[in-house]
Amino acid sequence: MAQILPTQRNLAVFIDFENLALGFQEKSQSFDISRVLDRLLDKGKVIVKIAYADWSRFRRYTGILHEAGVELIEIPKRGVSGKNSADIRLVVDGMELCHTKPHVDTFVVVSGDSDFTPLVSKLKENGKHVIGVGMRASTSDLLAQNCDEFLYYEDLTTETKERGTSSSSIPDDKREAWTLLFDAVRALQREGAEVLYASLVKDTMRRKRPSFSESAYGYDSFSDLLEDVRDAGLVELREHERSGTWVVTALKTGRRRRRR
Repeated sequence: MAQILPTQRNLAVFIDFENLALGFQEKSQSFDISRVLDRLLDKGKVIVKIAYADWSRFRRYTGILHEAGVELIEIPKRGVSGKNSADIRLVVDGMELCHTKPHVDTFVVVSGDSDFTPLVSKLKENGKHVIGVGMRASTSDLLAQNCDEFLYYEDLTTETKERGTSSSSIPDDKREAWTLLFDAVRALQREGAEVLYASLVKDTMRRKRPSFSESAYGYDSFSDLLEDVRDAGLVELREHERSGTWVVTALKTGRRRRRR
């Protein structure tokens, strides 16, 4: 019998950068787009990434966003185009994509502005799954409660810091691959995957890092990598009764992620 694997989500991410800047006004750290994208890659394939702002005000972020593959939409200064021009452009682009790209099933609104609540409602009416991401200081309860999911940036920061594994049983030349494996398994567990087939784990690792290949770390197959990690006592495996492939049943990396 063929394996029945969870359907992969296709995500479109729309970033209201000016709203994010409001949340960072009283914080010493800078916004890190990689923390947001890394968490979203747990959920599926990110195929659209667009950010809106008057970029003359946020030049220090443009290079980082470009490196992350984010398209930057220039919104003129408010005195020229009006107070809500960025909001309007984001809404128009979101609804256009909703109707023209049916394969995009998940929309991510990175903002805490309550003005996006009608957009969220319309996307949900059209059968889309909507995820919100924002700063606690600048997020409206109305927006957060209307999304199917809402992620606070501060929680993503904490979560990322706690993912690492410092086990001395990991060979230095394989630490990168093993750590990516642990991240992928945690992501699947967090997203509610019931059976962690080896193929599903590998697909998640490659979604997070498209260049991943087990052969680059000296393994002939992905099964060899899993068995090596198991023999080090850092993961538990069982053989699937029908397919005979490995299924990951538990991580034993020693450091537990904080429950949200």
